[in-house]
Amino acid sequence: MPKLTSAVDSGSAAFAQNKAFMEALIEEFRGYEAKVRENSESKRGKFEKRGQLLPRDRVSLLLDRGAPFMEISTLAGLKMHDDDGKKNAAGGGSIAGIGYVAGKRCLIVATDSAIKGGSISPMGLKKTLRLQEIAKKQKLPIVALTESAGANLMYQSELFVEGGRAFANQARLSAAGIPQVTVVHGSSTAGGAYMPGLSDYTVVVRGKTKIFLAGPPLLKAATGEVASDEELGGAELHYNTAGTAEYMAEDDAHGVETAREIVDHLPWEAPLEAEGGKQPFYDAEDLLGIVPEDTKKPYDVREIIARMTDGSDFLDFKKEFGGSTVCGHARIDGQAVGILGNNGPIDPQGAVKAAQFIQLCCQSNTPLLFLMNTTGYLVGRDAETSGIVKHGSKMIQAVANATVPKVTIVVGGAWGAGNYGMCGRGFDPDFIFSWPSAKVGVMGPEQAATVMKIITEEKFAKMGQQIPDGMTDQMAQKIIDQMSPETTALFATARLWDDGIIDPRDTRRVVSMALSVCADAKKRQLNPTAFGVARG
Repeated sequence: MPKLTSAVDSGSAAFAQNKAFMEALIEEFRGYEAKVRENSESKRGKFEKRGQLLPRDRVSLLLDRGAPFMEISTLAGLKMHDDDGKKNAAGGGSIAGIGYVAGKRCLIVATDSAIKGGSISPMGLKKTLRLQEIAKKQKLPIVALTESAGANLMYQSELFVEGGRAFANQARLSAAGIPQVTVVHGSSTAGGAYMPGLSDYTVVVRGKTKIFLAGPPLLKAATGEVASDEELGGAELHYNTAGTAEYMAEDDAHGVETAREIVDHLPWEAPLEAEGGKQPFYDAEDLLGIVPEDTKKPYDVREIIARMTDGSDFLDFKKEFGGSTVCGHARIDGQAVGILGNNGPIDPQGAVKAAQFIQLCCQSNTPLLFLMNTTGYLVGRDAETSGIVKHGSKMIQAVANATVPKVTIVVGGAWGAGNYGMCGRGFDPDFIFSWPSAKVGVMGPEQAATVMKIITEEKFAKMGQQIPDGMTDQMAQKIIDQMSPETTALFATARLWDDGIIDPRDTRRVVSMALSVCADAKKRQLNPTAFGVARG
């Protein structure tokens, strides 16, 4: 396979400027992640006094030592609802990702009870639903470490109806043959009581677990009955009497170890690991300086590909036809992949090339990797005459109906219909991650401001009126001020338009694991039942 030749000058002033820009963006999103961890860590003394482990320590104990862990949606809900990105940063109220437990790849989710008691926010719920979607599509066992005060009642109107979907998903996952193991480390109240109830294996912790539909205060208010936490829903009751739990643990660590033992005894074949391949010829560190700070400045996406693929090899497909859309074959850690990237807007030739390439990858069962950075589909008289709508639709049809795994990395611009054609969130990629330089929106803020300016000028002209001095400039600036923060990677990741922001240097590792997870799912045979497993 041909090896790419890089033209990047890492000693140039432009490279240094780009690198400084990217490093600042990385520092910003890592800073927000640190705030989430600091918020949780601030409760360590309280947890130790209660004889409990912090949620992130539980996760560390659960995971196989030294094995990779791909964390998902670390900044869900950033600056939304109660999350201010500072002292109250919450990360969606959970720690979640794909990792290894007893040698088996699992989806892990731990409610962060050190932050607002693990109560569920609207974006926290959306994060849960996305995690369940991943588990079902990728056929991953779920290990949940739960301790939650239930739904945040201040946002009940945004939680109640969709919250039911999380329970329905649990039932469907069980029926699909996907095991769910839950350790209840503390309170699991109201609707939260159904989480262990709908799990296939439930572990309770002596003296700590509390599972009930109505806690003592609500019970007294509703019926006048008086009961203690333990009498109403303690670990002993659910293990010895009610039969909700299958296993009793003596403390948090024992509960996590019990979960590991359950997973170890599941007849679940070991994951298919990437065979490994030659490292890229070029240094991943260069990825920090390739993408210009000015999104209008072009660069060759092959420079990114050269720092991701085995041996920096890449077989270009129809290189000179629709050249602003790059398609080609490569391997990442020995895994075959078809790559699509952007060197500008998608023109009619690029659209039909991409559609053909996607169909060929489906024919050969080759996964697709989209490296998105586009202003969208080409516009103008020539483009319309050449059938951009028709040909763009072919590409969108191919992306929407592709039968192979799809992984998307939003590198830069993800504007307009280009977001769709390059497999944005709305087209259900198996995984989608963003670089901190990503920009997502129907169009750029400046472009939107100019469009509205022209429309306003034409409107006044039709009415035969003079536009007041400065009016359109003020209107344009207002649009730019509103839209600019709404197009950032941080804004997108907060709303789960991606599965998280990643450091560009980690792209090869993240894509490799995502491809491996997808390949494993394609080969795994489940044993579905008509209904989820019900306990006696």
